[in-house]
Amino acid sequence: MIYGFTCPVSGWGAQLQECEKMVDYAEILKKAQSYREEMSKFLRDMIRIPSESCQEKEVVLRIKEEMEKVGFDKVVIDPMGNILGYIGHGKHVIAMDAHIDTVGIGDPRLWTMDPYEGKEDENTIWGRGGSDQEGGMASMVYAGKIIKDLGLEGDYTLIVTGTVQEEDCDGLCWQYIIDELGIKPEFVLITEPTSLRIYRGQRGRMEIRVETRGVGCHGSAPERGDNAIYKMAPIIMEIRALHENLHHDAFLGKGSMTVSEIFFTSPSRCAVADSCAISVDRRLTDGETWQGALEQIRRLPSVKAAGAEVSLYKYERPSYTGLVYPTECYFPTWVIPSDHAACKTLVETYKGLFNGEPEVDKWTFSTNGVSIMGRYGIPCIGFGPGAEEQAHFPNECTWKDHLVKAAAMYAAVPLNYCKRIDAK
Repeated sequence: MIYGFTCPVSGWGAQLQECEKMVDYAEILKKAQSYREEMSKFLRDMIRIPSESCQEKEVVLRIKEEMEKVGFDKVVIDPMGNILGYIGHGKHVIAMDAHIDTVGIGDPRLWTMDPYEGKEDENTIWGRGGSDQEGGMASMVYAGKIIKDLGLEGDYTLIVTGTVQEEDCDGLCWQYIIDELGIKPEFVLITEPTSLRIYRGQRGRMEIRVETRGVGCHGSAPERGDNAIYKMAPIIMEIRALHENLHHDAFLGKGSMTVSEIFFTSPSRCAVADSCAISVDRRLTDGETWQGALEQIRRLPSVKAAGAEVSLYKYERPSYTGLVYPTECYFPTWVIPSDHAACKTLVETYKGLFNGEPEVDKWTFSTNGVSIMGRYGIPCIGFGPGAEEQAHFPNECTWKDHLVKAAAMYAAVPLNYCKRIDAK
């Protein structure tokens, strides 16, 4: 058997007793494997419940049922609609997070199956939300059961969160959890898909609106007006060129921007457009700021010539409970150092469980870490079942072995983290 961290033999009383509790990796893996079918069934149940952003009520109730069944100490649904399951009552507060909303299915003709019924074989589960990211929730819930089964409680309180509205407004749920519920963990393990790699950062993002105004007139005599679409055309081309020259970070890569939407107003199809607006998806790498990103666009010659307005979008959509919690659409970059205790804990736990060296990398997409660490400085680390490449993809899938291995990691991490911190 391979065991986890041990402690010095002297000096700590009750703390030492907790520290001497061994982490039997072989037993944890065996127990996780025994729940393979239960995790698969639970995930398929979640997939069957459509749960796009702001419509998560039924899947939250299904998660509550499973948390209570496997023996969580307390299960709470907060006023925003997030579900929080508690294990333990110790001093070290650790959270594990999965957002449980999904995107839509897109063009149904691209799916070879019902995206909500999905299908499975011996190794794979298909359906919307399998990788992004209800698989993470299935593994977290059964990690709680493994902790209970094997007596892996320690001087920690584990909070397993199923969070809402992430696909609409990543991190908003954690703004609410931190500011309104007053929960501030020592670190948060994000269970977004990583292909069982350890991820320690991501680029941030912004949702930017650029608007031009003109004067409408009859389309038979366009010279009488001022076409707002024509004013926007050179702006779009300069934004495209600006993308190629953004800052590059050695770990997170280059910042990026792309025009994602275009809108206009006009008296009719037989008239000159009197306004035009575009949405810009801006990804911020380490070393860039939201103020600087706005100024880059405002300084473009075409933006100045058109007198265009550049602003951040604001999110004000009600959650499924009816709660409105407004925020600007700015989602900060975050990176945790490779020598942080949370990162080291995951690396050592991975080695103990799987007898190999983990790959440590970063996400391409965005996660709730934009608020947890980006806004509030609470360290985040990522490890999840499924693949980032499956996110938002037709015929989305995940793998049963990933569910098992992720559950084993999640069960072992809290006690190992406490041993590392308390041994200092």
